[in-house]
Amino acid sequence: MQRSKSYALMFLILAFVAGIAVGVTADRALSPDRHDRRGGSGLDRMSKELSLSATQRAQVDSIMTRRRAQMKELFKPLHPQIDSLQKIAATISDSTHEQIKRVLTPEQGKKLDEMRERGRRAAAENKSHRDSDKPPPPNP
Repeated sequence: MQRSKSYALMFLILAFVAGIAVGVTADRALSPDRHDRRGGSGLDRMSKELSLSATQRAQVDSIMTRRRAQMKELFKPLHPQIDSLQKIAATISDSTHEQIKRVLTPEQGKKLDEMRERGRRAAAENKSHRDSDKPPPPNP
């Protein structure tokens, strides 16, 4: 009995790690010009550092749009597996969240819930943006 529990726990941990790995890989491959820590997209930074002309920038934008479409098509067969792993990861995340809340004060628990909600909204915005075929909006 103890052995089967150990196997089940090991499976859950491996599924969680695999989900993270697949999610990060897919996110990086599918995300249109992710914004870096300085607030700009990689494409904006490249354009600025290379001093691209408007014509060059338009050509690079076109190339990147084709790349996004190709990457989206490449990862399309993996979506069912990614979705399945995300559901498992969500279950683990919910459980972890509840365990953490049990050690917090009510005020801290409320703040934790707010932090989680902000994170979920940001993730939903990123996902909806990734799922669209449009490039990201330019940075001001």
